[in-house]
Amino acid sequence: MGQADNFADSYTYTSLDGFLKMNLVEGGFTPYLIFGYGFSLFSDGVQREGFFPSSETSRTYFGGIGVNVFTSGKVAINLQSSYRMMNESDGFDHLQHLVGIGYSFGAGDADKDGVSDKKDKCANVPGLKEFEGCPDSDGDGIIDKEDKCPEIAGTAEFQGCKDSDGDGIADPDDDCPDEPGSIEMNGCPDTDGDGLSDAIDECKEEVGPAENKGCPWPDDDQDGVPNKDDLCPDEKGTAANNGCPELSPEIVQTLNDFGSRIYFPANSAQIIGKKTREVLEEIKNVLIENPKGNIIIEGYASSDGDEDYNIDLSMRRAEAVMEYLIVLGISPVRLELEGYGESDPVGDNSESKGRAINRRVQFKPKRD
Repeated sequence: MGQADNFADSYTYTSLDGFLKMNLVEGGFTPYLIFGYGFSLFSDGVQREGFFPSSETSRTYFGGIGVNVFTSGKVAINLQSSYRMMNESDGFDHLQHLVGIGYSFGAGDADKDGVSDKKDKCANVPGLKEFEGCPDSDGDGIIDKEDKCPEIAGTAEFQGCKDSDGDGIADPDDDCPDEPGSIEMNGCPDTDGDGLSDAIDECKEEVGPAENKGCPWPDDDQDGVPNKDDLCPDEKGTAANNGCPELSPEIVQTLNDFGSRIYFPANSAQIIGKKTREVLEEIKNVLIENPKGNIIIEGYASSDGDEDYNIDLSMRRAEAVMEYLIVLGISPVRLELEGYGESDPVGDNSESKGRAINRRVQFKPKRD
C-alpha cells in the first residue's frame, strides 16, 4: 500500500500478490529471481464499471530480481525490483521497488543434512540422522570425529582403525602392519631374537648388536674376535691376545729355558751379571721374532722371609725383568706381571742351592 504520483495525477496504490522465489546461490549474500501473479490498484477516487467492483483493479503478472544480505544466521536485509504488467485499461505497467527486513523462523539446517542445527552435533558437515547429524565416511559405525581412521572401516576397539595382522596393535601405530609382532617392538617381529625389531634389523636371520644395525660384526679369521677388535684380523688368535695367535708351547719353553738362567741375590730384585743380561737379550730376540705373542712374567721367591714379604719380592723381580725388556724395545702392552712368592718351588728350600734356583722368573702365554 502506498501513494503513487503520475505527473499531475495522484493515486492511492495497493497490490496483493503470490509469488515463487528461486535463490541463485547460498550464503550470506543470496541473489534470487522472483515470478508472480496478483492484483494491483491505482485509485483516483472515481468509481468505474468493470470485472471487479472497480475497473481500476487489475490482474497483474510480474517478474524481477532481488538479494538477501544476511546480517546474522536468521536476519537479512532484502532489496528487490520487479516489473509488473496489468491487463486492465485503467492500470499502468510499472516497476515496483522494495526494501525490507527478513527473518528466518525455525532452528535452521546449515549443512542441509535434514538434522536441525539445534540437534546437529556436526552442524557444519552433512551427516546422518542416526548419528545426530555427524558423518561416518567409512560406514564402520563410528562417526568421523571420533574415528582415527575415517576413510578405512575399522572397529571400536581400535577407535575406528584396523588391525590387519591381528597382533593387538592398530595399523596406524604398527610399524609392521602386515606382520604379527609384539608391543615392545611396536608391532614388529624380532625373528633372530637379538632385541632389535625386524623393521630396523638389517640382518633379520642373524643375531647382531644394535650398534651394527642388528648384524654380527665381521670376523674374517673366525677366531671369535670381531675385526673391529682384532689386532690380527687375518690370523686366528685368542681374545686374551686381542685376536692374535699366542706363543706356541715350543717358544714358551724356549723362553723358560732362558728364564731358568736368570738369578737374583737373596732378598733382592736387582738384575746383576753379564750372563743374566745376555739371557734377557736372548728373550728379547725371541719376542721380537714373534711380535704377536703376549706373555705373563711370573716372579718367585725362596722361603727366606715371611709369606707377604716374599709375594712382594716376587712381584718386584717380575717387574725388574719387564722393565729391562721394555728398555730393550719390547712394547709394555705385551707384558703382564704376577707374583707367587715362595709357592711352587722348583728346588729344595732347605738347601742353599735349592733356594737359589727358587729365586727366579717364569714365562707363560697370556690367556683368559
